[in-house]
Amino acid sequence: MDTSYPREDPRAPTPRKADGNAHTALTLGAPRPPPRDHLIWSVFSTLYLNLCCLGFLALAYSIKARDQKVAGDLEAARRLGSKAKCYNILATMWALVPPVLLLVLLVTGALHLSRLAKGSAAFFSTKFDDADYD
Repeated sequence: MDTSYPREDPRAPTPRKADGNAHTALTLGAPRPPPRDHLIWSVFSTLYLNLCCLGFLALAYSIKARDQKVAGDLEAARRLGSKAKCYNILATMWALVPPVLLLVLLVTGALHLSRLAKGSAAFFSTKFDDADYD
């Protein structure tokens, strides 16, 4: 039984002393989270919102980002994931804004036509006398 203090884990690797000094590696800053590839969003953009092939471009960049993440190049994976996110945002906006804009135009057009119809109803309900036709 080992009673020496401080107790150390016997399985812990011992630092190698090539020049007689112990070397310590410091990590600066908090570890960054793994890069996101936005693959599921890209698949939905490709299947449902694929206007001007923006969803397909997002899918291609998402797959490239996932490949780079698996290969270990995290900086390239972040860059490609960011491009995929941008293309996904463009595809979503491109697919959602025109129908909303069209709906707004239809509603405002219907309101305008209803106001015109109220004003013109008095004109069409005017009764003329027989003397007006002579």
